[in-house]
Amino acid sequence: MCVWTGLDRLIRDDFQAIRGRRIGLVCNQASVSGDYRHVLESVLPIHLKGEIVLGAVFGPQHGLFGHTQDNMIEWEADGRTRLPVPLYSLYGLHREPTSEMLAGLDLLVIDLQDVGSRYYTFIWTLALCLKACEREGIEVMVLDRPNPIGGERIEGTLLDPSYASFVGLYPLPIRHGLTIGELAMHFRSEYFPGADLNVMTMDGWRRANYMDETGAPWAVPSPNMPTVDTAVVYPGACFIEATNLSEGRGTTRPFEIIGAPYLDGWRFAEAVNGAGLAGVRFRPIQFEPTFNKHARTLCEGVFLHVTDRHTFDPVLTFVALLQETIRQAGSDFRWNPPPYEYEYEKLPIDILAGNAWLRQAIEDLTPLPDIRARFRDECARFESARNACLVYRS
Repeated sequence: MCVWTGLDRLIRDDFQAIRGRRIGLVCNQASVSGDYRHVLESVLPIHLKGEIVLGAVFGPQHGLFGHTQDNMIEWEADGRTRLPVPLYSLYGLHREPTSEMLAGLDLLVIDLQDVGSRYYTFIWTLALCLKACEREGIEVMVLDRPNPIGGERIEGTLLDPSYASFVGLYPLPIRHGLTIGELAMHFRSEYFPGADLNVMTMDGWRRANYMDETGAPWAVPSPNMPTVDTAVVYPGACFIEATNLSEGRGTTRPFEIIGAPYLDGWRFAEAVNGAGLAGVRFRPIQFEPTFNKHARTLCEGVFLHVTDRHTFDPVLTFVALLQETIRQAGSDFRWNPPPYEYEYEKLPIDILAGNAWLRQAIEDLTPLPDIRARFRDECARFESARNACLVYRS
C-alpha cells in the first residue's frame, strides 16, 4: 500500500494551504516526502519566488540534520546549514520558541516523525510550539505522519503529572497509539484550547499499519532510531537508559541489544526465554560498545528478536529484563542518578515511568501479571481522551 503523509498532500496540492503566508518550519532530517526529498527542498524554491515567506526554521533534539547523539547534548545554529533564513534550536538554550523567534510569522508548520512512545521528545517540542503559538496568536499546521508502531495499542503507565519532564510533559501512556497530528489535537483539547490548529491529515493510513507496511519512506528520525524494529522495542527499551546497563548505544542495533560487563549472556538469555514473554526471543551475545556506557569494554547480554509484533508487549518485556538483571547481578546493577532530560532531582527511571511505583515493583520482583494489570488500569483512564482525538478510525 502507499500512504500519503501530510507533507505529500501539501506538495500534491501545490502548497495552496501555505501560499501567501509568513511561515516558520519545524523539521529535521526525517521530514521527507514520498520521493525522499526534504521538506526544505520543496519549500525553499517557493520562498525564493516570493510565493511564501519562510521566516524561520526550527530544529528539535539531535539537530536539524541529526548530528547530536545523546540526551542533553544541546545544539545551536551555525553557518554550515547555509539556510537563507534564521535557524533556531529548540533543544538548547530554549526548548519553547520565544516571541522573538516567532516574530513576524502567521503560521508555524510542524513536520516531525514521532516513534509512538511518550519519551520521544519531538512530541513535547510540538506541545511547546502549540503553547507558544497560542500565546502569540499564530496558527499551527501539523503535517501528519504514521505512528511507526501502529495506532491500535496503548501500553504501560500513565504519566503522573508530578513526574512531568521533557520526556513526558503531560499524561500519556508510554505507548500512546496516536499519530503526531492526533497528539496535537489532544494537546489543544486538553491544554491549549486557544490554539489555532490545523492538521494536514494523511491519505491511506490505517491504525494497524506499522511504518514498514505503509510504503512511506523511513528516514532515521534520530541517531539511535535506525529502523522500524528499533521503534517497536523502544517503548520498553528506553528504560535501560536509566540504568548502568548498556542499551546498545555504540552498536549498530541500539535498544535491540542490552547487556553489561557483569552479566552472563547465556545464563541471562536462558532465564528470560523461560519467562513466557509473548512475541519475542532472546539470543545471547557479546558486544563492545564503541561509545557511551561501557565503551570498548566486553559486555554480555541479549539481542531481542521480535517474532510477533501483535503479541509483543515492549514495556512489560523490559520490566521482566530488569527484574532478571536484579536477580542475577544484585548490587552490580544500579539505577542511574539524575540529571536526565533537564530533571535534576528525580531518578531517570521514575521520570521515564512517570511514577515511582514501577521502579519499586521492579526492585520487589512483583509478579508480571500484577504489573500488567496495573498497566491496563492506567491505560483505561486515558481511553476516553484518546478516542476523542482519533482521526483515523480504521
